[in-house]
Amino acid sequence: MLHPSLAFEKGVPSDATAIPMPPPAPPPRPVDLPGVAPAASTGETPRPPERPAELSRSAPAGPDAARPAQTVKEDGKAGPSDEAAKAGETVKPTASGEIPVPPPRPADLSGSPLAVTVAPLDDSACRARLERLGARFEALPAISNGQCGAARPLKLTALADEIALTPPATLVCETAEALARWTTEAQVAATRDLGQPLKSLSIGTSYECRGQNHDPDAKLSEHSFANGVDVMAFGFAGRATISVMPATEGTPEATFLTAVRGRACDFFRTVLGPGSDAAHANHLHLDERQRNAGHRLCQ
Repeated sequence: MLHPSLAFEKGVPSDATAIPMPPPAPPPRPVDLPGVAPAASTGETPRPPERPAELSRSAPAGPDAARPAQTVKEDGKAGPSDEAAKAGETVKPTASGEIPVPPPRPADLSGSPLAVTVAPLDDSACRARLERLGARFEALPAISNGQCGAARPLKLTALADEIALTPPATLVCETAEALARWTTEAQVAATRDLGQPLKSLSIGTSYECRGQNHDPDAKLSEHSFANGVDVMAFGFAGRATISVMPATEGTPEATFLTAVRGRACDFFRTVLGPGSDAAHANHLHLDERQRNAGHRLCQ
């Protein structure tokens, strides 16, 4: 690096000897660019012309200028006028000094809001399959009881081979079809393990609006939607009824009960019975409750 004195001698100014220069002055205003001059007579700067009358809106002066226009509703409360809000204008009183009220609501818009209704699913195909399975049933009116109910319940009275349901079961078609298909398997097991044809099913509960396990604080049972059925016992023509109870291991009764319970898991999404819990110690609970990912509960 050059010494400052040598840099100065060679014509290269150093930081120590640099002299700041003032900024350049702006160019003069062009002569042909006139400004706004005051009026000669009054000496005041002229103002822009007034807004045309057809573009003006009447608005209240003073502190209320920013408030929306108000009308008096039928209930005596003040509210903004829809028409005035759209036009940005105030509602002026009539000659008598009263503020006009809006017209009455049209009759076809009065009353409570329309309820959204969902048409029940068509189960005609299911009913046709149920008939082909040899079941006897009749349609019942829709059930509606608070959160409980069924849109298209059936009264199921008998299944294939004249297997009676005592008493008849009130079920939706999907659950009735599952019961009919399972019973055909129970008939095969009865003939094989007991040598006697199945003649009846003793039904404990089908439709009933209640919580799970009769607990009023629990989630609603599938019985509440005619989607579950409890089988208490199996009846036969030539032998004693077999109740759904723990049977002596190795006996024909135990073999039959084990077989029909296992086959039920192929037709129902929920199967609970003796050994599951105390609430199902004397019957088979069968239902078609939908679960995530098609999960089934078979206990």
